Amino acid sequence: MSRIVPCVLMRAGTSRGPFFLREWLPLDEAARDEALIGAIGASDLLQLDGVGGGNSLTSKVAIVSRSSEAGCDVDYLFAQVGVGQRSVDTRPNCGNMLSGVAPFAIEQGLVKAGDGQTTVRVFNLNTRSRIDVTVLTPSRRVTYEGDARIDGVAGTAAPIRLNFLDAWGAVTGSVFPTGQRIDVIDGTEVTCIDAAMPLVIMRARDLGVHGGESPVELDANADLLERLEALRRAAGRMMGLGDVANSVIPKPVLVSAGDSDSEHSIVSRYFTPRRCHASHAVTGAIGVATAFALPGTVASGANRAAGARSIAVLHPQGRIDIDVDVDGHGDDARIQRAALVRTARKILQGDLHLPDYVFSRSPEGDKMNRLIAPLLAATVATGAPAAMAAYPEKTITIVVPTAAGGGNDAMARTIAAKLGPLLGQTVIVDNRSGANGAIASEYVARATADGYTLMLGYIGTHSMNPALQKLRYDPVNDFEPIGLVGYSPTLMVANVNVPVKDVKDLVAQLKAKPDKYSYASAGSGTAPHFAAELFKLSSGTVMLGVPYKGAAPAVSDTIGGQTQFMFPSLFTAYPHIKAGKLRALAVAGPKRVRSLPDVPTLKEAGVDGVDVTQWYALFAPAKTPKAVVDQLNKSLNQVLADKETIKRMEDHGADVKTSTPQELRSLVQAELVKWKRVVQQGKLTAD
Repeated sequence: MSRIVPCVLMRAGTSRGPFFLREWLPLDEAARDEALIGAIGASDLLQLDGVGGGNSLTSKVAIVSRSSEAGCDVDYLFAQVGVGQRSVDTRPNCGNMLSGVAPFAIEQGLVKAGDGQTTVRVFNLNTRSRIDVTVLTPSRRVTYEGDARIDGVAGTAAPIRLNFLDAWGAVTGSVFPTGQRIDVIDGTEVTCIDAAMPLVIMRARDLGVHGGESPVELDANADLLERLEALRRAAGRMMGLGDVANSVIPKPVLVSAGDSDSEHSIVSRYFTPRRCHASHAVTGAIGVATAFALPGTVASGANRAAGARSIAVLHPQGRIDIDVDVDGHGDDARIQRAALVRTARKILQGDLHLPDYVFSRSPEGDKMNRLIAPLLAATVATGAPAAMAAYPEKTITIVVPTAAGGGNDAMARTIAAKLGPLLGQTVIVDNRSGANGAIASEYVARATADGYTLMLGYIGTHSMNPALQKLRYDPVNDFEPIGLVGYSPTLMVANVNVPVKDVKDLVAQLKAKPDKYSYASAGSGTAPHFAAELFKLSSGTVMLGVPYKGAAPAVSDTIGGQTQFMFPSLFTAYPHIKAGKLRALAVAGPKRVRSLPDVPTLKEAGVDGVDVTQWYALFAPAKTPKAVVDQLNKSLNQVLADKETIKRMEDHGADVKTSTPQELRSLVQAELVKWKRVVQQGKLTAD
């Protein structure tokens, strides 16, 4: 028996793939990914059993829905489906597929067409960034016919203009996530940049090639590909993306000099990441153009003046012209906007038949699954012999409420790597940063209570933020506690170049000149925010707070000097302290830490009343069957008893601590009371 879903197959830019409305696909994310694998035919290299073309450029999927984001018309989720492997990656964005989103949305009735042209504001869910897409709509109907030509595509078509509004730092939280515009990895200068797509850019000549080779020549150079992959993995860790061995980001790029007749062009060879792109990704071209327009990178052009200009990114099939607006000079230069033209064409529209074998459970329909789920849950809860498969029977997702690369993310990935083999299923990590952890918390609180969607919660999501402001989730009633993971002290750290000797000197400087320095936080209602505000209250000083979308970008900008101080967990800060990129001033807790014995507590330094010990724990949605919770608790505690896990946690400055579900529930309740009292006494606000 096959499942039938509507589908529109489109050529969008220099990519091709099926477009779906979100409602056409299974609601469950694991089932959705299985449907996409079946649609593309990902299991074999030729993709004979689906609509894919045996290439990463033709194994792309766009999922579109009405937007819940203020000021946006539609949401767009991009999925890169595997070639010869059953995988779906929703971490990157795709600008080529983006060019088909607006025509698709208009034709599906999500957006009303204007007379002549229509601009659709698209919210990209992968990178949480906005793009204005303008299409021609004569007589209020989409047209695909026109005179625009893009290199790599035969013929002409109607122009589609993409205007990227806030793609800079969208994935990692910072345009230059390492804090530097040039880093040296194993003797090679690279620029790690997050501009529409995380990239690691290298000069072609530094890798022993001239940069003008064809994709076939570069793909045949095994030594080059091996070198690129090693540099890419190292860059991924430096950018806060963790272990990127199984991820398609960051993408490696080789650049070389452009046309001798033009000072506004650069040659680029873009890898996907293990093969050279036949032409070039749009998002990758924006990253290359950004690196070209800004000074101090391995790709910087000669003309670095502020203002608007067009940059040509030259690729194997021709060129992509990108209009950029540069504001400021030198290290203060920033890209305000990037726009370019693409085209798209609808190839066919109809019903897609998905075979039964691509699904891990019977595709009888989501409606039937929703009807029988309560009965199955009740059976598990009572311990009766159930007519159902033993848990777990499919992939488990641990949702992390912060961006990739922070302490929470590293902790979750450490646990996932050990938990999967114990449970006999794949355990993946899904970073859903934003709203200071509220986006991830709401998502998990509303997820199906079946044990397949979990959350690495922490003091911020389940105590501090709920104590600070009214949220759309209840940290106690909307979750089923599974177990504690560990504790980590909070540190006060400084940029290594800040002219401050110690805490006493800092307090004196701030009292002499309030707001002389600024501090970074992982967002309002997070532990770094609370610790900083408590420090200001206890020391009687004033310091400007700069909130970020998670600890990783906050740490990155503190290293880079955009902010001067931060109060991260020891787990987050310790690797940067060991590397000499941050300076530890004090421990915001009751005692010194073993790994930094010479660093005093704030109380020892003369500032009393700042005790913020961060805790981390695993949660499931409320009403998850007790048998499932107990099994997860048992497995989690086994993982935390593993010597390798303990060492990895301790190496980052965290102490492993296990608990029963009830002990964790009691901790959350007590912490909520504690931090509500702190909010009242300190008159703290979310602003």
